[in-house]
Amino acid sequence: MNVLSTTNGEEHRVTLSGRFDFSAHKEFRQGYDPVLSKPAVRALVVDLTAVDYVDSAALGMLLLMQERATAANKQVVLLEPKGSAKQVLEVANFHKLFNIKRT
Repeated sequence: MNVLSTTNGEEHRVTLSGRFDFSAHKEFRQGYDPVLSKPAVRALVVDLTAVDYVDSAALGMLLLMQERATAANKQVVLLEPKGSAKQVLEVANFHKLFNIKRT
């Protein structure tokens, strides 16, 4: 799993690629945690375009991130899940919990 974090104005993007599973928990958290205390950042965007696998641990990590972001008054957006990652998010009803954008 590769994690790339970038901030552009009010948006902080965490771009993931590969398998999103428990082995990525530390890298994923390091990708968003530092901006939670920055008031200039209003939205966290998790780019799932290049993620080819999501497991239950990844779902838990997304829920924890959303909980922490909400407490910090930040919006969370999941961007462009595809393939099996999209199917897992749909089965888990994440469309009811997250703003999921497709480009």
